[in-house]
Amino acid sequence: MISIEEARSRLDLAGQSHILQFWDELGAEERNRFLADLSHLDPEELRDHCRGAAEAASRGSSPQDRLDELMEPVPVEFIGGVCRSDKKTLDDWENEGFLQISLNRVAVLLLAGGQGTRLGVPYPKGMYNVGLPSGKTLYQIQAERIRKVQELAFARHDSMCKVPWYIMTSEFTLEPTERFFKENNYFNLDPSDVVMFEQRMIPAVTFDGKVILEGKGKIAMAPDGNGGLYRALVDNGILEDMEKRGVQYLHVYCVDNILVKMADPVFIGFCVKKGADCGAKVVEKAYPAEPVGVVCRVDGVYQVVEYSEVLPETTELRGPGGSLLYSAGNICNHFFTLEFLMDIAQNFEGKLKQHVALKKVPFVDAKGTTVKPDKPNGIKMEKFVFDVFQFSRNFVVFEVLREEEFSPLKNADGAPVDTPTTARRSLLNQHYRWVLAAEGSFVDPQRKSRSLPKSGTELDEDSQPTCEISPLISYFGEGLEKLLKGRTLESPFVLDESLAEEILQAS
Repeated sequence: MISIEEARSRLDLAGQSHILQFWDELGAEERNRFLADLSHLDPEELRDHCRGAAEAASRGSSPQDRLDELMEPVPVEFIGGVCRSDKKTLDDWENEGFLQISLNRVAVLLLAGGQGTRLGVPYPKGMYNVGLPSGKTLYQIQAERIRKVQELAFARHDSMCKVPWYIMTSEFTLEPTERFFKENNYFNLDPSDVVMFEQRMIPAVTFDGKVILEGKGKIAMAPDGNGGLYRALVDNGILEDMEKRGVQYLHVYCVDNILVKMADPVFIGFCVKKGADCGAKVVEKAYPAEPVGVVCRVDGVYQVVEYSEVLPETTELRGPGGSLLYSAGNICNHFFTLEFLMDIAQNFEGKLKQHVALKKVPFVDAKGTTVKPDKPNGIKMEKFVFDVFQFSRNFVVFEVLREEEFSPLKNADGAPVDTPTTARRSLLNQHYRWVLAAEGSFVDPQRKSRSLPKSGTELDEDSQPTCEISPLISYFGEGLEKLLKGRTLESPFVLDESLAEEILQAS
């Protein structure tokens, strides 16, 4: 820990001497904590960060920043997908993916730095229970999918294998996430294969480039965005850990997608077969004005272009077949080779774009009084995980069906989209389709048998039976015929390991 004299010297060099304005009012313990925090700040980095934030915020965005004239869609030869490819090709990709998993070359990495603030809870999103009959949280669902994909790879290749699970947390989510996993016995995964690490926190800054104090002895800090992954991989020795384990391919995803396919063998196999160093899963945009980023090329390099960066008429453009020209909606679901990540860490991390977010940041005023602003007063700088696409030497895109693989949890119930209710319905609808595809059926209270709805049909919970299938029973609908074919089920139906065993013993 640095001394107060060294702290003053560093902050003077960074142009941030105001940070110590309340030093004389702090107690001994508060001073020690504050000095410990300040010891992590490099004066030159702090100076550049504050200047850069203020300059970026003052520039804002202008019509000249629009990318319309530079954009072009991803070429067809670099796109694969569940609806674009025949069954044999998809099977080949799946077989390749399972082979790589069986050889212990595949890991998954979860971006879990966000809190559940918008959900109205004080804990990490991964601990959230959307109201499934089983009561499972997002973390448990994802852990069980890892266990199942390991089991499927073993069944195909008779080789015991592991899919390490790397979890990037933030200062806010690390401790509760660690405690939650320990309390739940790591959901029966080997604890040594669950590696948690923390992304960097950076100071929030005023519009004139001054670090914001949230308390007399505490700087207002914020995670550096999910693009902080690349710095965190280096700072925490994660790349070395992957190399020691023999990991060659990494599947990266966000915590809030209840339908995410962990270490998806089809996606992994597609990317490996294509020789890709970087890949992105996408879904077709629901409508032109949907506020999601699209994966495309800009001035010859791949990137995600946000809806706000183009004119409305660009989002309306259609291709020869009548579909949207820019339809590849980004869902934060990516493939990277370890070699590519090492290249990013060594050569490109410092070149990643800094994105400006204007926020309402609580602060202490000159009198030391805490103020909660009613309008944005601060700048938080973020990097995005997809901003490395531009450095790829062989980038590919894999399109999947939204109803099968993407239903994010972002808002509390009452919002129009991306709520616990919409996430729960997405999963229950999927499992309902699986049962009917396995030639099982349901009987409603009027004793009328229900058949398979048309593809893409979504029923609400009041108009269909409730059906949940444990990931430990089926990863993506496979293997259900032997359990459900010809059976008539009653709602609510929850197929877990014990019920599956009962069914097999009785048959």
